[in-house]
Amino acid sequence: MGKHLAHFLAAFRYSMAGFRDTWGSEMAFRQEVLLACVLVPGAMVLPVPLLAKLYLIGAMLLVLITELLNSGLEAIVDLASPGKHDLAKKAKDCGSAAVFIALVHLGAAWGLTLFNLTR
Repeated sequence: MGKHLAHFLAAFRYSMAGFRDTWGSEMAFRQEVLLACVLVPGAMVLPVPLLAKLYLIGAMLLVLITELLNSGLEAIVDLASPGKHDLAKKAKDCGSAAVFIALVHLGAAWGLTLFNLTR
């Protein structure tokens, strides 16, 4: 049991290091966390079914997950290709596009939910 707990605690420390590093180096992540601090409680108080609340919160979490993965991808690209390279640009652009799609998904989820509340 002790080995499993040690593994869990080490994984937790690595995760917290990833959050701290991304928080410190990525303004977009800080902005998205601030957005989550507004939207997650907002989803909880909306007069919608529980599954709709979960969907809205999940859409926000998807943005944060995608941003974290994009930041990791950018770090790997910077390590592997410190100079300018077309493939490095492509990798970073694709990561950025993934974050954009997650943000569009979040906007659509909230937009449709709020639209349905006004009908």
